[in-house]
Order: sequence, then C-alpha cells, then structure tokens
Amino acid sequence: MNTPDVTVELAEHVATVEIHRPPNNFFDTTLIKGIADAYGQLDDDVECRVIMLCAEGKHFCAGADFSRPARDGSSAGELYIQAIRLFRSRKPVVAAIQGAAIGGGLGLALSADFRVGSPSSRFAANFSQLGFHPGFGITVTLPRVVGQQKALEWLLTGQRFDGEKAYAAGLVDELAADGEVRAAALRFAESIAASAPLALTSIRATMRAGLADAVAAATAHELGEQTRLQATADFREGVAAAAQRRAPSFTGR
Repeated sequence: MNTPDVTVELAEHVATVEIHRPPNNFFDTTLIKGIADAYGQLDDDVECRVIMLCAEGKHFCAGADFSRPARDGSSAGELYIQAIRLFRSRKPVVAAIQGAAIGGGLGLALSADFRVGSPSSRFAANFSQLGFHPGFGITVTLPRVVGQQKALEWLLTGQRFDGEKAYAAGLVDELAADGEVRAAALRFAESIAASAPLALTSIRATMRAGLADAVAAATAHELGEQTRLQATADFREGVAAAAQRRAPSFTGR
C-alpha cells in the first residue's frame, strides 16, 4: 500500500495515511491518486475503522504549484477524477492540519470529515487572488462546513486566516496546541474508532449522502471556469505576484 508519496500505518483500528512531499506538500494527480488508492484499500480492511490524514513537513498541503507544470504532467481534469474518489471512500477521515492548507490544499482538508489544527495553522481559499476560480469541489464543501455567507466571503477575498479563526467558524473541529496537532488528531480518530465499525460506516454514509455526486458536478463546472480564466492576463499576474510575494495588480483582462 505504501508509495514514496503516501504511506499507511494501521494500529488500534486507526490507519495513518501520511503525505511525503515536504515541506509544502504540493499535490498533483499522482499524489491524490495515491491517497485515494490508500483509502480504497482501507475501505476493504475490516481492521481499519478510521483514517487519520496527515503530512510530513512544515505544511499540510499548499495545493497545486502554479509556478511550474505538474510534476507528473497531468491535467486538472485528471486530478479531479482522483479527487472525487476521496469523497466516495467509506471510512471516516480526520485530517491533521499543521502549517498551511492553501487553495487546493484546503480542498483536500475539506474532503475529510474532521479537521484538527492549532493557532499557527493557516488557511486560505486564495483562488481569487490568483485571478482564478476555486476547484477541488470547494464551492460545495466549504459552504457545507462554514455556511454560505462565510464561504462566499473567504472565496471572494482570498484572505488568509489562522487556526483560531478557522475554529471559530467551524472549519477546524478541534484546536490543539502548536506542535500537538498530530497527537490530538490521533486521539480524535481513536475516539471514533471506539464505536461499532458497521455503525460508523452506516452513519457516515447517511450524513454524507449525495456529497460525492455534488462534488463531481461542482468540479466539472469549476474546471470549465478554471480553464477559461487560465487564459487571462489577470491569472498570469496573480501567479507572478504570488511567486514574487507582492500584491497583484489586476486589470480585468
């Protein structure tokens, strides 16, 4: 089940699925497929009741690296096919969010059922600051977690916010001390794993009914808008400004 990018360890009914692309853990289709493959195998493992998703390095996931082509040469459409598989998995997932979950990395965090962070965790749906449309199903998943108004604010402004603000909005389910995120996420997962396994998958299926199909429909629309906006001068400016760590100067072209 292990690959260079994704490893799995199972103990006491909790499977730790860890991403290994430090420090930023940028994703591409290969990485998301690796996570989805791990989830798929764990769905069929009766010893696994809960998954804890975590990452090696400073940040949970900084999303896609727009400053260079995907390292596996894949397209956003191919990536979203794999992303939808995450939402079709059957076991509960607790994500340990240390450092940043930015852009598509926030989308990956939102694919989990629960998120554990700390005051120093950082979040942003920064697509608008790149001259771009949100992806990874965020237009469905973020409103589901924090509500339509807060999601709209964060998507339009692209603002960054810390773990305390995320916790207040309901994006983070448990706020741990800095440096204790993974341990807290593991305890969270273990508290779920103490329940009856058949009941866990049944309850989760009921609570998430229709979510994967909604994400599939959303990513199809998101991809169309992303493709359209990638051809604009504003997108080129947004990516350049992010790389140069300066404020973008958009022109509406």
